[in-house]
Amino acid sequence: MITAALAGLGLGLSLIIAIGAQNLFVLRQGVRREHAAAVAAVCAASDAVLIVLGVSGVGLVVHAVPWLLVAVRWAGCVFLVGYGLLAARRALRPSGAALAADTPTRGEGGPASTLTRTALAPTLLTCLALTWLNPHVYLDTVFLLGGVASTYGAERWWFAAGAVIASAAWFSGLAFGARYLGRVLATPRAWRILDGVIAVVMIALGVGLVLPG
Repeated sequence: MITAALAGLGLGLSLIIAIGAQNLFVLRQGVRREHAAAVAAVCAASDAVLIVLGVSGVGLVVHAVPWLLVAVRWAGCVFLVGYGLLAARRALRPSGAALAADTPTRGEGGPASTLTRTALAPTLLTCLALTWLNPHVYLDTVFLLGGVASTYGAERWWFAAGAVIASAAWFSGLAFGARYLGRVLATPRAWRILDGVIAVVMIALGVGLVLPG
């Protein structure tokens, strides 16, 4: 029981801790202190659903419908490239005023809200798209993790519990730990660099989804 849970925890962390679209989005929201808790909760809940689907054997059903993953792959490509282009636009914007507005400010009461904030609904929709339109999340979480869990037989749900805990811990730590980068990203130039990195990674991931090989 404990062995299965620890194995799920370890594999879950190894699959989640990587530079990807979802983690970069959570990082950016955490640095901005904008809906960080909600974003982390959506990511963890989505992972939990996918883990349960994988462990319950639904991954085998999805694997039997190859066109479904192809559709998700192209939809993910369009979304990631589009998001990357928006990040590139922010990075290349000639005026730093809007970028400066994205940077959290401090007042007498501690960290204040950003001057320009994105509403909760579009933020969560973006988070959901970055999660569910990424075919790698199905390959890793549903197929791979579900396949490994099946080797634990009756204890596979303890394995799943460990993986769910790993996901919740990672996204919570990333979202709330990112706020300590606020001082590092306290200038418009620093935000341009971050958005430039996000643009490159997002576009590369999007293009990589549809390239052969």
